[in-house]
Amino acid sequence: MSAVQRTMQREYRDGSGHRPEAPWAFDRMPRRRRLRAYLIVVTATEFILAAWQVTRLQPSPDQLVLFALVLGCGMVCVESTRRGGAPPPGTHDLLTAWWLPAALLLPPEYALLGPVLIGAYAHWRARQGPLYWRAFTAAALGLAGAASSLLFHSFLGLAHPHGPWLRDPVMVLGAACCAALFVLINAVLTGLAGRAARPGVPRPAVSGPGGTPDFESLLVDVAGLCAGVLVTIACTLSWVMLLVALPPVILLQRSLLHQQLRAAAQSDPKTGLLNAVAWQREAEQKIRRARRTGGPAAILLVDIDRFKRVNDTYGHLAGDEMLAATASTLGQHVRDCDVLGRFGGEEFVAVLPGAGQQEACHIAERLRGRVGDIAVQARGTTVTVTVSIGVAALGLDGEDLFELLAAADVALYRAKKSGRDRVCTLPPEAGPCEPLR
Repeated sequence: MSAVQRTMQREYRDGSGHRPEAPWAFDRMPRRRRLRAYLIVVTATEFILAAWQVTRLQPSPDQLVLFALVLGCGMVCVESTRRGGAPPPGTHDLLTAWWLPAALLLPPEYALLGPVLIGAYAHWRARQGPLYWRAFTAAALGLAGAASSLLFHSFLGLAHPHGPWLRDPVMVLGAACCAALFVLINAVLTGLAGRAARPGVPRPAVSGPGGTPDFESLLVDVAGLCAGVLVTIACTLSWVMLLVALPPVILLQRSLLHQQLRAAAQSDPKTGLLNAVAWQREAEQKIRRARRTGGPAAILLVDIDRFKRVNDTYGHLAGDEMLAATASTLGQHVRDCDVLGRFGGEEFVAVLPGAGQQEACHIAERLRGRVGDIAVQARGTTVTVTVSIGVAALGLDGEDLFELLAAADVALYRAKKSGRDRVCTLPPEAGPCEPLR
């Protein structure tokens, strides 16, 4: 739920108060229709199945009590998250810990209903994001939960109808597998929506404080699975154990939220890169370390050429997509040790530890060529851009971050005056770096 959901959840209004086209549309009717059709199909399927199953449901008092307890715990977690601060779009949560007991211990009908009820409650309390996306998210969770519940009850439940969970490894392993299936189905459903929203635009490669690496996201999913299985096992012992499991899950959720809020405060919302303040803090550490060890370092200042023309001709939404695509391309082609950020407007900046002037020029030329390959569709036209890059090397152009940024800015100005779409360095007598062959 990452950059795609941030794009889908962002709402725009023009001066007349009407909503313009969604940011993924850009007058491309087939794409918009495919996305809308997909969202409608998934959401309608969930709600139709839920309504149909409710008419056939013959609940027992025990089932209703357990379902009410699970819903209550989920609502408490929603309140805890909401009071801990406004979560950034795409925030990971641990509500899986409460979906799994409903899916594994109750009939599939409850797995269909649970996310809808919690989703409605969360939207009512938080009022964040468009309603259609909240409904789609609940639908994806409901369908995933119903599928895992059906599998569990159809195969494992009949094989071990009365087996105690803590003493039956088959039941525990089966619950874990069904939990993994739940996460997989939900990821596929939301991932397809993401591809329909922004096909061909790679997700920004964000690392460091400005974003959460995929490995950490995987760990969060695994933690949610483990918590869900443990809560399910606790429910088989006694419903009172739900109250015992609730505080640790809330504490883990608030800790996770704190980390994600911290990361969101350090990242640029449009590109997912580090913002200027966070980048400066990281870059100063890299420069100080290079000075202390006597190693090389360099600064790249990247500016999109004639970016205002893109906004004026194709609209700011097309400009935002071009910014995101440029950030993604830059992030994919810098080295792992480099720190990339958005400096402001259409400018990006990178610190290259261990790179002298010549290597920095080669990296800059590679980035310049890759950005030139970007193609964004807007209003039936393919839009491309070029970049100009200024390079400054530690010791040659400055001794600290401020001096290097000033030197890179002058070099960038020279690149602009020399015709754009090129890389320049200091001193003034130096010409543009030779492009890589």
